[in-house]
Formats: sequence, structure tokens, C-alpha cells
Amino acid sequence: MFTGIIEETGTVISLRGSRAGTVMDIAAEKVLHGTETGDSIAVNGVCLTVTPGQGHFTADVMPESLRRTSLGSLAPGSKVNLERAMPCGGRFGGHIVSGHVDACGRVAALRKDGIATLMKVSVPQNIMKYVAEKGSVTLDGVSLTVAAISADSFTVSLIPHTLASTTLGLLREGREVNVEVDMIARYVERLLNCGENGPTDPETGLTIDFLKENGF
Repeated sequence: MFTGIIEETGTVISLRGSRAGTVMDIAAEKVLHGTETGDSIAVNGVCLTVTPGQGHFTADVMPESLRRTSLGSLAPGSKVNLERAMPCGGRFGGHIVSGHVDACGRVAALRKDGIATLMKVSVPQNIMKYVAEKGSVTLDGVSLTVAAISADSFTVSLIPHTLASTTLGLLREGREVNVEVDMIARYVERLLNCGENGPTDPETGLTIDFLKENGF
């Protein structure tokens, strides 16, 4: 489990393999502290199992991750956002992030808004149903608040610190970005679709009607 608060940006050292699977070496510093073989690090929002080394770590990227995310477009020298899995008792500064990317979005527009930058991201329409104004979304591993939504895109507002301390400041129009929606929205949909009237659990008897009656 992650929070979407980036600890540092690392640099891709090498990539070995193909679309059938890739071994990735990434130079890092902070995220290596206390990291052991088999631990998880989110790389641009993708949860990977790592083997730490001296000044770097190695991770295997399976075909599913290459298909679903933008990791396949990385090259030696690419900058990536890094976050270690959240420890028990750690500070919860972002929102609940699983590191399981839902889709690749594309930066549709960038414009200044005072000290902030508004980034509009186009995503597949089947993803938009999980995105809510003032809700949470993760872009390349960064926890963000949704400022506005449309039929096939949403907009986030990026503060100077986020632009300077993550790879989001390097993005330009047309670039791909990993998108993870709020997992609570996914589970609510799944629970409501379990039956004709949306029962979620035989023990609770929760239904769509019950949710509507109680203001949801």
C-alpha cells in the first residue's frame, strides 16, 4: 500500500528484455534505506518487487504491467517517481494507493493558473466513471485532487512543489501518464453489481435502495 507522496525521483540505468518481460535497473538513494529483497517500491505509480543494490535497485516488469502502463516507454536516463510501501504507523499524507495502474492517460492540455499549473488528462471513458470532482486520483504515482471533470477527461491543479519534486513537471502535451483511480470507487461498483438490487454481503444486506435512502 502507498500514499501517493513521492519520496524522490530516480533515474533508469538500464532496461533488459522485451515486451515479454523487462528487467529494470533504477538509480536511487532515499528509497533504498531499509529496503530489502522482496520489498515493494512504486515506480511511476506501478508497484514493483525489488532487489536493492549499491545506489540502485532492480525490478522485474511483467508483460501485464508493460501493457497497462507507460513503463514500456522508459529508456536509460528517464526520470521516475519513487515511493516505498507505507509502513504501519507512517504518515498518511495522500490517499490509499495500491500501485495497480488502471490505464494510461494522455496529457491533453497544460496552462498556468496563478502559481499553479492546470493539467488536463484524457482517459478511456470506462475510467471516467470512477473519477469525481474533488476526489482523489493518482498520476504517475502522485496523489492529486481532481479539480474538474468532463466526459473523457479530468483536470488537476499542480502546485510548484509537485512540479519541482516529481516527474509531473517534465510532462508535456501528448505524453502518456499512468492513472490509478480511487480504489474505494472500484469496490463500491463491484459490491453494487453483485445482485439485481445490488446486495453487497449476505450478512449486511446492503443494497442500492439502502444507499439511496441514506443519501449516497
